[in-house]
Amino acid sequence: MTTIKTLEGYYLSKPEPYQSCMLALRDIVLNANPHIEHIRKFQIPFFTYRDKKLGYMWLDKKTLKLGFCWDKSLQPIIDGVRPKDKYESMIINPNEDIPIDIVLGKLNYYLTLIDEVR
Repeated sequence: MTTIKTLEGYYLSKPEPYQSCMLALRDIVLNANPHIEHIRKFQIPFFTYRDKKLGYMWLDKKTLKLGFCWDKSLQPIIDGVRPKDKYESMIINPNEDIPIDIVLGKLNYYLTLIDEVR
């Protein structure tokens, strides 16, 4: 329960319109798949899927980012190459409609990658 209060406090500490947008994004991500979990990592809201990194939300000054992650533990092992998590992010304008189709498309892409490697 402490984690949820901490996460809720994070969202509630943000000014509008960012707060409402982040809460809506959180719900979109969590409703995409019942195995997605919501945690606080690196001091920001983070999402995992089947114990693998999936994505994050970050408000950097006045830029809201929704990021997606390809967990290094899922990448092929190549001699001499040290894998790193790979991230990509999209900027969300809180004054416009959330691009739900794009968000769900990216989520499904990363969920599929995790499922294929597991």
